[in-house]
Amino acid sequence: FTVFLIALQLILITEGAMVNSQPRRVFVSGAGGQTGQHVFRKLLALPDEFEPFGIVRSESSKTSLVESGVPGSSVVVCDITDAEACISAMKGCDAAVICTSAKPSPTGEMNEETGRPVFGFPNGQPEQVDWIGQKNQIDAAKLQGTTKCHVIICSSMGGTNPNHPLNNLGKVTLPDGSSQGGNILKWKRKAESYLMESGLPFTIVHPGGLVNEPGGKRELALGVDDKIEGTDNNVVPREDVAEVMVQALRNDSYRGRSFDLVSKNEGEEIGR
Repeated sequence: FTVFLIALQLILITEGAMVNSQPRRVFVSGAGGQTGQHVFRKLLALPDEFEPFGIVRSESSKTSLVESGVPGSSVVVCDITDAEACISAMKGCDAAVICTSAKPSPTGEMNEETGRPVFGFPNGQPEQVDWIGQKNQIDAAKLQGTTKCHVIICSSMGGTNPNHPLNNLGKVTLPDGSSQGGNILKWKRKAESYLMESGLPFTIVHPGGLVNEPGGKRELALGVDDKIEGTDNNVVPREDVAEVMVQALRNDSYRGRSFDLVSKNEGEEIGR
């Protein structure tokens, strides 16, 4: 694993990355979101290597991207919970970068016991987005050829803890004492397992807390099973996560890898 970490650091600062003779068609879901949009724009900036298609949930998301200067022909509206729509959008692609995720937001209610805001998932529960939606994308990738389509998932740290607080977001207790909804990390891990068993080339990135700060300012640190040595920091800039995912497309050494990713504190001594 140490060798892989050293290789990752070298890859991120080296221009001699793998280049194909023809641009590879890349399906990028969640391209209207924050991390996914970073990935999409980075790929658009490498036209000799990639022909990316940004997958968005709505026409309004597509309009926003087009108005920002993205070619309309490079943006596709697709409901990832619709298997046939995913198959259509994925047709002819050489790789898929999955950045879709259920997004929690306050419902306006307060939890009487904790005094904290209650969160829900207005645009789809984790079971539908992080499991069914990702499964649909993986199945569509399989139709492109199990040895051909490299699938990269942006997942999340915390999945080794079934009682992680993120799993409680959007969860509702029913009158019989059972619960429904929520469990976002559990559904993400189910999709990861499905991908690893699919036979497809894969890379799974588990970032720590995502922050909207410039990339390229901090040393990155890797680990597995929610354990990372060398830093007490547990966050990482979205732009750095996107860069790692782009490099995973450019370098075969990332294939078959699943790892956690955070950054050291800005200014923290390199190699410490």
